[in-house]
Amino acid sequence: MVNAGVSGDTSSGGLRRLGWQLRIPPDVLVVALGGNDGLRGILPALTKTNLIQIVDQTKAANPAATIIIAGMQMPPNLGAQFQEEFSAVFPAVAEEAGTGLIPFLLEGVGGIAKLNQSDGIHPTAAGQRILADNVWEVLAPVLQSHIEH
Repeated sequence: MVNAGVSGDTSSGGLRRLGWQLRIPPDVLVVALGGNDGLRGILPALTKTNLIQIVDQTKAANPAATIIIAGMQMPPNLGAQFQEEFSAVFPAVAEEAGTGLIPFLLEGVGGIAKLNQSDGIHPTAAGQRILADNVWEVLAPVLQSHIEH
Protein backbone atom coordinates (compact mmCIF):
# COMPACT_ATOMS: atom_id res chain seq x y z
CA MET A 1 0.00 0.00 0.00
CA VAL A 2 1.41 3.33 -1.08
CA ASN A 3 -0.30 6.63 -0.44
CA ALA A 4 0.97 8.79 -3.28
CA GLY A 5 -1.48 11.61 -2.59
CA VAL A 6 -0.33 15.19 -2.30
CA SER A 7 -2.62 17.62 -0.54
CA GLY A 8 -3.96 20.26 -2.91
CA ASP A 9 -2.83 18.37 -6.00
CA THR A 10 -4.63 18.47 -9.33
CA SER A 11 -5.05 15.74 -11.91
CA SER A 12 -2.22 17.37 -13.90
CA GLY A 13 0.09 17.11 -10.88
CA GLY A 14 -0.89 13.49 -10.32
CA LEU A 15 -0.20 12.69 -13.96
CA ARG A 16 3.23 14.37 -13.76
CA ARG A 17 4.16 12.26 -10.71
CA LEU A 18 2.78 8.99 -12.08
CA GLY A 19 5.93 7.79 -13.82
CA TRP A 20 7.78 7.78 -10.51
CA GLN A 21 4.98 5.76 -8.89
CA LEU A 22 4.86 3.26 -11.73
CA ARG A 23 8.44 2.14 -11.12
CA ILE A 24 6.69 -0.51 -9.02
CA PRO A 25 3.43 -1.02 -10.93
CA PRO A 26 0.40 -1.39 -8.65
CA ASP A 27 -2.01 -4.30 -8.69
CA VAL A 28 -4.78 -1.97 -7.50
CA LEU A 29 -4.86 1.79 -7.99
CA VAL A 30 -7.42 4.15 -6.49
CA VAL A 31 -7.32 7.50 -8.28
CA ALA A 32 -8.77 10.25 -6.11
CA LEU A 33 -7.83 13.29 -8.17
CA GLY A 34 -9.93 16.04 -9.66
CA GLY A 35 -11.49 17.77 -6.67
CA ASN A 36 -8.86 20.51 -6.73
CA ASP A 37 -9.29 20.79 -10.50
CA GLY A 38 -12.94 21.64 -9.93
CA LEU A 39 -12.21 24.08 -7.11
CA ARG A 40 -9.75 25.89 -9.39
CA GLY A 41 -12.14 25.99 -12.34
CA ILE A 42 -9.95 23.79 -14.54
CA LEU A 43 -11.84 22.68 -17.62
CA PRO A 44 -13.54 19.32 -17.02
CA ALA A 45 -12.24 18.12 -20.41
CA LEU A 46 -8.65 18.54 -19.16
CA THR A 47 -9.44 16.66 -15.95
CA LYS A 48 -10.93 13.84 -18.02
CA THR A 49 -7.89 13.72 -20.34
CA ASN A 50 -5.53 13.58 -17.37
CA LEU A 51 -7.50 10.78 -15.69
CA ILE A 52 -7.62 8.75 -18.91
CA GLN A 53 -3.84 9.16 -19.28
CA ILE A 54 -3.32 7.99 -15.68
CA VAL A 55 -5.40 4.89 -16.40
CA ASP A 56 -3.66 4.23 -19.73
CA GLN A 57 -0.15 4.59 -18.27
CA THR A 58 -1.02 2.36 -15.32
CA LYS A 59 -2.44 -0.32 -17.64
CA ALA A 60 0.71 -0.09 -19.77
CA ALA A 61 2.83 -0.69 -16.66
CA ASN A 62 0.60 -3.53 -15.40
CA PRO A 63 -2.12 -4.72 -17.77
CA ALA A 64 -3.68 -6.77 -14.96
CA ALA A 65 -4.04 -3.74 -12.64
CA THR A 66 -7.47 -2.96 -11.27
CA ILE A 67 -8.14 0.76 -11.30
CA ILE A 68 -10.84 2.59 -9.39
CA ILE A 69 -11.77 6.21 -10.09
CA ALA A 70 -13.12 8.23 -7.17
CA GLY A 71 -15.88 10.52 -8.41
CA MET A 72 -16.20 14.10 -7.26
CA GLN A 73 -18.83 16.79 -7.49
CA MET A 74 -18.65 20.54 -7.20
CA PRO A 75 -20.89 23.06 -5.53
CA PRO A 76 -22.80 25.36 -7.90
CA ASN A 77 -20.59 28.43 -7.40
CA LEU A 78 -18.97 28.04 -10.86
CA GLY A 79 -22.33 27.67 -12.56
CA ALA A 80 -24.67 24.81 -13.35
CA GLN A 81 -22.99 23.96 -16.67
CA PHE A 82 -19.55 23.58 -15.05
CA GLN A 83 -21.08 21.58 -12.21
CA GLU A 84 -22.79 19.17 -14.63
CA GLU A 85 -19.76 18.80 -16.92
CA PHE A 86 -17.46 18.22 -13.96
CA SER A 87 -19.69 15.59 -12.34
CA ALA A 88 -19.94 13.73 -15.65
CA VAL A 89 -16.15 13.35 -15.98
CA PHE A 90 -15.71 10.52 -13.49
CA PRO A 91 -18.39 8.09 -14.68
CA ALA A 92 -17.32 8.80 -18.27
CA VAL A 93 -13.69 7.95 -17.48
CA ALA A 94 -14.75 4.77 -15.67
CA GLU A 95 -16.92 3.67 -18.58
CA GLU A 96 -14.49 4.60 -21.35
CA ALA A 97 -11.43 3.19 -19.60
CA GLY A 98 -13.12 0.17 -18.05
CA THR A 99 -12.32 1.04 -14.45
CA GLY A 100 -14.22 0.76 -11.21
CA LEU A 101 -16.00 3.82 -9.87
CA ILE A 102 -16.69 5.27 -6.46
CA PRO A 103 -19.67 7.40 -7.59
CA PHE A 104 -19.02 10.31 -5.19
CA LEU A 105 -16.10 10.10 -2.79
CA LEU A 106 -17.68 12.60 -0.41
CA GLU A 107 -21.19 11.08 -0.44
CA GLY A 108 -22.81 11.81 2.92
CA VAL A 109 -20.05 14.28 3.82
CA GLY A 110 -19.83 17.02 1.16
CA GLY A 111 -21.79 20.11 2.12
CA ILE A 112 -22.56 18.86 5.65
CA ALA A 113 -21.02 21.44 7.98
CA LYS A 114 -20.61 19.20 11.04
CA LEU A 115 -18.64 16.65 8.97
CA ASN A 116 -16.22 19.21 7.51
CA GLN A 117 -13.50 21.38 8.93
CA SER A 118 -13.98 25.13 9.13
CA ASP A 119 -12.85 25.51 5.49
CA GLY A 120 -16.03 23.66 4.46
CA ILE A 121 -14.03 21.40 2.14
CA HIS A 122 -11.93 18.95 4.15
CA PRO A 123 -13.71 16.30 6.22
CA THR A 124 -13.39 16.04 9.98
CA ALA A 125 -12.44 12.71 11.58
CA ALA A 126 -16.14 11.74 11.54
CA GLY A 127 -16.37 12.75 7.87
CA GLN A 128 -13.24 10.74 7.08
CA ARG A 129 -14.89 7.62 8.52
CA ILE A 130 -17.82 8.05 6.12
CA LEU A 131 -15.44 8.73 3.24
CA ALA A 132 -13.54 5.53 4.13
CA ASP A 133 -16.82 3.59 4.04
CA ASN A 134 -17.54 5.04 0.58
CA VAL A 135 -14.17 3.81 -0.65
CA TRP A 136 -14.38 0.46 1.12
CA GLU A 137 -17.73 -0.37 -0.48
CA VAL A 138 -16.01 -0.45 -3.88
CA LEU A 139 -12.48 -1.41 -2.83
CA ALA A 140 -13.24 -4.39 -0.55
CA PRO A 141 -14.54 -6.69 -3.32
CA VAL A 142 -11.57 -5.77 -5.51
CA LEU A 143 -9.08 -6.62 -2.77
CA GLN A 144 -10.94 -9.84 -1.96
CA SER A 145 -10.73 -10.83 -5.61
CA HIS A 146 -6.97 -10.18 -5.64
CA ILE A 147 -6.50 -12.26 -2.50
CA GLU A 148 -8.42 -15.17 -4.02
CA HIS A 149 -6.29 -15.14 -7.16
